[in-house]
Amino acid sequence: MIHILIADDHTLMREGLKQILAASDDVVVAGEACDGFQALDMIRNGTWDLLLLDMSMPGKSGVELIKQIKTEQPKLPILILSMHKEEEYAVRTIRAGAAGYLCKDSASQLLLSAIRKVAGGGSFISPEIASDLAIGMILHDERLPHCLLSDRELQIFRRITAGESGTSIAQKLNLSAKTVSTYKTRILQKMQLTSVADLTRYAIKHDLLDDSPGP
Repeated sequence: MIHILIADDHTLMREGLKQILAASDDVVVAGEACDGFQALDMIRNGTWDLLLLDMSMPGKSGVELIKQIKTEQPKLPILILSMHKEEEYAVRTIRAGAAGYLCKDSASQLLLSAIRKVAGGGSFISPEIASDLAIGMILHDERLPHCLLSDRELQIFRRITAGESGTSIAQKLNLSAKTVSTYKTRILQKMQLTSVADLTRYAIKHDLLDDSPGP
């Protein structure tokens, strides 16, 4: 039996995942967490065969959370659930230590097979993302500007383009307002853009806009 912990801040999403998994006789949802901090606490105090982790949650989430979990529990397999089909997000989560990346709109069809593969020591990437990754490797495309951002820069980029103020970003990420401003300047320089409006247009064009930013 595969005992999994679901970490997702949306109650309806957790309920939907449990309904999908209820049809299986070898997977059981043994715990639920509504944010990164609760997920960390449950991981530290329980035994799990797999963590099913939402990519974007309030507070600690995404790449930052994956890295901390793998530092504390290196053997725990992590399967990421994400609304993003952009391959850069999948690459960053896998590099951080996740074993799988599943797009939420494919969850109803692929969730069980992804869980079984990852829990068994394998890896899994949603087919549409795997296809994009393969094509990119074949064509040797130049990296898009946002791919040059560090994990922290990408995190702040996503929060800026989601409409968060510098003060809000600083509070949520435990940074000073000056540090956030420095990151913003660096992001604009790396991407060769001049304003927040430019960043937002870029995010819309490349399907990077997110109402619930992470990682």
